[in-house]
Amino acid sequence: MWFIISVVEIINPAGASVIGWLQEIRSTALFPVLITPLVFLLFDSEKKLNLVLILLIGLSLLATMNGIKQQHIGLSSGEQKFLDEVGAITHLLWGRLRVFSFYGDSGQFGVSQASFVMITIVLAIAPFKWWKRILALIAAGLSFYGMLISGTRGAFFALAIGALCVFFLTKNIKVIILGVIAAALFFGFLKFTTIGNGNYGLYRLRSALNFKEASLNVRFNNQKVLRERLQSQPFGGGLGVIGTWGKLYNKDKFLSTIEPDSYWVKVWAMYGIVGLTIWFSMMMYIMGKCCGIIWKIRSIGLRYKCIALLSATAGIFLCSYGNEVINSMPSAIVAALSFAIIFQSVNFDKKDASLPQKDDEKDKNEPGKNKGAINSEIKIIYS
Repeated sequence: MWFIISVVEIINPAGASVIGWLQEIRSTALFPVLITPLVFLLFDSEKKLNLVLILLIGLSLLATMNGIKQQHIGLSSGEQKFLDEVGAITHLLWGRLRVFSFYGDSGQFGVSQASFVMITIVLAIAPFKWWKRILALIAAGLSFYGMLISGTRGAFFALAIGALCVFFLTKNIKVIILGVIAAALFFGFLKFTTIGNGNYGLYRLRSALNFKEASLNVRFNNQKVLRERLQSQPFGGGLGVIGTWGKLYNKDKFLSTIEPDSYWVKVWAMYGIVGLTIWFSMMMYIMGKCCGIIWKIRSIGLRYKCIALLSATAGIFLCSYGNEVINSMPSAIVAALSFAIIFQSVNFDKKDASLPQKDDEKDKNEPGKNKGAINSEIKIIYS
């Protein structure tokens, strides 16, 4: 549906450039509509889901290692050229580098790292074998460091919304209580202390909780200007009219002179209030449906894997209010992949329902279950 709406935007009466539309539709609508059916066609078992998780975490850690190299060893010739030509404005602040690794900008890198903090933390608290949980915890620590050196303030909100998803969906009272305590202590540490401000990454993260910050007010002012302009354009100015493609192909349009600084705002400017309402409602429905699917999954190991993917994607979605994240690589792939895998997980759960779970997939904390009851259920199923 969203792809069809995006195609129809080519005849938007505002008259945006067709070339700008062609450039913008790829990340806005084409990638999701291609990735989603591919997931349903190719990922037909939990074993393949495991391979996807290993691959995603491995690639993210590779990006983390490159980010650490940028921070402590230096930039490659290509990375330095990027800074010299266009990147220094946003990636060198007061002489300090905002690490961007392989990604297009530090905002994407930071939010991506935060989303993988959530994925690996959830896997670390899941009832898997101890060595898997330790590896996941190490990956979480490295990803958190990568998030800090990116200098991306919005990454804090990826952790916050991701944590809420975990608390709601785990069905484990111990995890909920410990998680809420840890989250409250972390919030209090950032909001009410100045400990660690000598570390630039931690200082930037702490500034996310300063709602009087100058750059935040600039964004609000830009949104006021857009609100006045878009009152007469309920369907927006067309795809590619704002942001990078707006500056290249729609220089004659007023909207191209305003920085969106947010994917939500960008959708609003391109599709208008009608399109923004449809897109936001669609995303809320998909995430709500994912929560319902996860809530009913019987395989404990599968449930935690799906919680990990949803918590990461919810964080990416929320952070897209502050940066263009969900429409850029690799977060665009992670989001589309995660939604489709969670919908597909219903089939994994049905396949595995009649089989005895492996030791690392048993829910050791689930009340009302014991070995005798489980064995009896298995015997009944087999008979």
